[in-house]
Amino acid sequence: MALRAIGLGDLLAGVPALRALRRALPDHELVLAAPGVLGPLVGLTGAVDSLLPTGELAPIAWTGRPPEVAVDLHGNGPASMELLEVLGPGRLVALAAPAGPRWRAAEPERERWCRLVSESFGVCADPDDVALAAPAVPAPVDRAVVVHPGAASASRRWPAERFAAVARWAALQGERVVVTGSAAELATATAVARAAGLSPAAAVLAGRTDLAELAALVAGARLVVAGDTGVAHLASAYRTPSVVLFGPVPPSEWGPPAGPHTALWHGAERGDPHGHELDPALARIDVDEVVEAMEARLAALSPTA
Repeated sequence: MALRAIGLGDLLAGVPALRALRRALPDHELVLAAPGVLGPLVGLTGAVDSLLPTGELAPIAWTGRPPEVAVDLHGNGPASMELLEVLGPGRLVALAAPAGPRWRAAEPERERWCRLVSESFGVCADPDDVALAAPAVPAPVDRAVVVHPGAASASRRWPAERFAAVARWAALQGERVVVTGSAAELATATAVARAAGLSPAAAVLAGRTDLAELAALVAGARLVVAGDTGVAHLASAYRTPSVVLFGPVPPSEWGPPAGPHTALWHGAERGDPHGHELDPALARIDVDEVVEAMEARLAALSPTA
């Protein structure tokens, strides 16, 4: 049993550790406790045998005999560890466990969980092992420039009018631009498309794709432009060129692995990733800088890419 009941980006940042855990325990069934909405991507990791739908820090609906091993890939506090302890596992592995590896502040997220698995099971873990298998569904749009203006908190949302400006620039270069987001972000996505001079009916995919279709869209895209969100991690998983805008959390902690990705950040110290106001570091990223990064990424593509 591995617990990582958070969001899309968190799941994808945990993939290298899950793969290492799979290698460490090849004869075990690996059950991942995570939100059920992530199901379409869990199978694409090649590491997990089954998904047990679980809410964040909610009791785990485990049945049957206790798991032989329980691994806390969720956090470093007692709350997540206690959710696993009540299942009575034969062995509990966690950064908060008395005899386990210790939590390190500001450690890169992928490296943190790879270190836990590596030190606990004596297996090599590559933090850059983030690739996902291709989704079985077709992309709703192929070879698009994907603009994703949403984020879970206001502190990580670059202003919509700036996203509109970079979307307008891409469209003027002859690129097919689509604006993505959840159903709750439809109004923002529509506003971005309209301000960019795009037809919302053709360009807005917010609320119109499920997770598998979103993954297929990103896998087949020419470029992704997004904040520090799950969509940025999808670009990393498919080596899709990306320009990622960081604000309260520096790319040294949550940034993409080596590859065709540009991480922009103008911070001096870590801010609040759950804040209710635009983070100053994110606000300092201007449109011209993003356009320059987009232009460089698009220019590096082959004519058929």
